[in-house]
Amino acid sequence: MPVISTNNAANSALNYLNHNSSKETNLLSQLASGSRIVQASDDAAGLAIGTQLNANVTVYQQDQTNVQQGTAILQSADGALAQISNVLQRMMALATQAASGQVTNSQRSQDINTEYQALKGEINSIVSSTTYAGQTLLSGSFLSNVKFLVGTLSSNFITINVATVSAAGLLATNGATVSTAADALKAINTISSAINTVTKNRAQIGAYESQFSFSSQAIATNIQNISAASSVIMDADVAQVKSTLSATDVKTQASVAALTQASQLPQELLRLIQS
Repeated sequence: MPVISTNNAANSALNYLNHNSSKETNLLSQLASGSRIVQASDDAAGLAIGTQLNANVTVYQQDQTNVQQGTAILQSADGALAQISNVLQRMMALATQAASGQVTNSQRSQDINTEYQALKGEINSIVSSTTYAGQTLLSGSFLSNVKFLVGTLSSNFITINVATVSAAGLLATNGATVSTAADALKAINTISSAINTVTKNRAQIGAYESQFSFSSQAIATNIQNISAASSVIMDADVAQVKSTLSATDVKTQASVAALTQASQLPQELLRLIQS
C-alpha cells in the first residue's frame, strides 16, 4: 500500500544496507588482521578454545628453551667428566710406571709423583671451572634433584641428578701418592675404580641427554599439531573471506541503489496527488 508518512521500502533497504555494510566491515577486519575471530562475538566458543591452544603453544615453546638449556648444561658436565677421565688415564699410566721395578725411589718421588700431584690438582680445577650461570655443575647441589619442565602440566618434568666429583672423592687415601712402589700399586686399583665411577656418571648424563632429545622431538610435534589446530579455529581463510567480501560488496551497492530508489517514492506519490 503506497503511503507518504512511512517509507517502508526505504526502511527495508536501509536495514539491508546496514546489515551488508556491517558484514563487509567485519570481512575487511578479518583480511586486515588475518584472524577469523576479530571480536568475541564472532565465535565465543572458538575464541575460548583457540586462546587455550595458543597458550599451550606458548608453554611448549618455553619447554623447548628449557630442554635446550638442560642439554647445554649436561653437555658441559659431560665434557668436564671426559677431561677428568683423560686425566685419570694419565694418572693410571704414571702409577703403573711408578709401580715398576726399573724406576728408582728418587724418580718416583721427584719426577713421577710431581706430575701425579699436579694432575690431582687439575681434577679439582676442572670441577671448579665447570659452571653454568655461576653455579658449579660437578660439585654442590645445583644438579642434585633439579627438575626441567617439558610439558604443559606441573608433573611433566625430567629430574636430573648428577653425582658430585672431586679428586679426594675419586682417589681417596689409596690414590693420594705414587712416591713409592707400594703406594703406586694401591693407586692403580683406586684409579681404575675412579675411571669406572666417572664412566658411570657420563653414562647417566648420556641417558638424561637422550631423554631431553626425545622430549624435544615430542615438544616440536606438539607445537606443530596444536598450532595447526589453532589455525583452523582462529585464522581467516583469505580466499573464502575475499570471495564472501566480493559478494557482500555487490549486495551493499545494491542496497545503496535500492535505498536511493526507495527514497524517491514519496516524491512520486506527491506527483500522483498533484495530477
